[in-house]
Formats: sequence, structure tokens, C-alpha cells
Amino acid sequence: MSQLFQSPFGRHSTASEVIEGVDLSGRRAIVTGGGSGIGVETARALAAANAEVTLAVRRPDAGEQVAADLRARTGNDAIHVARLDLADLDSVHEFAAGWRGPLHILINNAGIMLLPELERGMRGQEQQFATNYLGHFALTLGLHGALADAGGARVVSVSSSGHLFSPVVFDDIDFRFRPYDPTAAYAQSKTAEVLLAVEADRRWSGEGIRANALHPGAIPTNLQRYAGGMRTPEPYRKTVEQGAATSVFLAASPLVEGVGGRYFEDVAEAPVVRTRPTEFGVPGVAGYALDGANAERLWEFATGILR
Repeated sequence: MSQLFQSPFGRHSTASEVIEGVDLSGRRAIVTGGGSGIGVETARALAAANAEVTLAVRRPDAGEQVAADLRARTGNDAIHVARLDLADLDSVHEFAAGWRGPLHILINNAGIMLLPELERGMRGQEQQFATNYLGHFALTLGLHGALADAGGARVVSVSSSGHLFSPVVFDDIDFRFRPYDPTAAYAQSKTAEVLLAVEADRRWSGEGIRANALHPGAIPTNLQRYAGGMRTPEPYRKTVEQGAATSVFLAASPLVEGVGGRYFEDVAEAPVVRTRPTEFGVPGVAGYALDGANAERLWEFATGILR
């Protein structure tokens, strides 16, 4: 087994600290969900390092207010806003089709969590799976050409320690036969986001596109309105600045150049664990989330769904 990737940073490191001294001039980034939560801090850190940043958000009016604040805080005027609703396939296609030029950094950050009732999204898929995974899969696929044109690009999938609660249940992804369970639905959507990074890296690393996934930590944002950081033990909780650190590190640090297909937390590669936790926030990555056969199967499944 290869040695786990380590860094000089840790769970208390902030986004500003992990990107200190890095100049992203000439680099273009997209942050989905960049108008709230850790997406704002992720975008701020990249913009402060001189990247051109696009906030891909459902509500452009609110996104413009965030962008104006970020421009003032960073002194970087190259912060844009574009509409993207990951639950709406037409919106995803429109966003990808409208992108012009190379793309150096794609951060699949947006998501929904623990919907209390069963809802169905695009193509009749369970809503958390449809939004968290399928929307990002369609977006990443649609931007493949732009990523390849960058001559070195990074795809970052924001997953969760919640993935430890369930693999992707291929025989019943959409809860048509098993009883709906919010935790299981959220968990498999987050496992799917790890598998997206694993398979994108396998398919595209030869084109200079590297992909990784991560757990940001438990941060009290709107994402957790149905669960809350209060369900996560105190030692695993983070500030927004700390929560964005691993995303920013994977997106921009020269230390992780050439690294792909892995799962990170606390700004380091996570070890594989083989037991299901009893609470959110527990460290580690499940073997099924890194399994190449699972990753390829899910990619082919998603491709078929979106045809």
C-alpha cells in the first residue's frame, strides 16, 4: 500500500494559511455554491491569490452581493457570478455551454443534506443523489474540454465523513424498494462524489486533469439545517475558515501537484477505515468510496441516466 500523502498543515489550518505565498494569476476557477458557507471562504482565498473566480450559484442576485463583498475584501475585480442550479439539468447544460476558455480549477462544493422526506430530482432520481452527485457529474463532464485546455487542471469534490454511513446501493439508488432514510441517501450521494473524483482522475489524468475528494469538517452553515454541527462531536467541528482549507489546498497548492484519485481531510490524505461510525465527523475513508470498479460502474450509470 502506498504511503498516505501528508502536508505541513492540519485540522486547525485555515484557507489563508494553506495558500499563503501562492500566486494564481492567470488561473480561472469555478466554485459551485460559492455564495454561501465554505464556498464563500473558498472563493475568497482563491481570489486573494489573484485567481479569476466564478461563483456558480442558484440565486445570482444574492451571489452578486457576495461577489461585491469579495472584490472589496480581496482587491480582485475578477470575481464573477453565474447562475447554476445543480438540481436542474438544463441549467447545468446552459452553464457548461456558456463557459469560454480554459478552466484551471473546478470545485464541486454545493450540496444539500439530510432531506427529511423523499424527494425526486432530475430523471426521477432521489434528490440528494441527483443534486450532490448527478448535477456535479454533468457539470464536470460538460466542462471537460475547458479543463483539458488548461494544460494542467484540478477538480475538487467536496464530500463528507457522512459517506461512511453507506456505499452507493446500485440496486436501489432511488429508494424505490427500500424505505427512505435521509442519512443513507445523503451518505451514498457523498460516496458518489468521492467516486466521481476517483474515476475522473483515472480517465483524465493523462490530459493533465487531476481530481481529488475531501471532507471539509463539520461547519455550522445552512447546509446542516436538518442535522447541524451539534450532531457532530466538539473535537471534529471547525470554523468556516478551517473548513475551506482542504478544498483550497487541493485546488491550488503546489504541494499536491500530480496527486489524484484520493480522499483528504484536515489537509492530509485520510486512512481507509472498515467500520461504520456511530456519529458524524469520524475520520477516515471507506474502501468502497475509493474502489475503482465502483467508480467506473457509477460513471457508466450516470452517463446512461443523463443521455
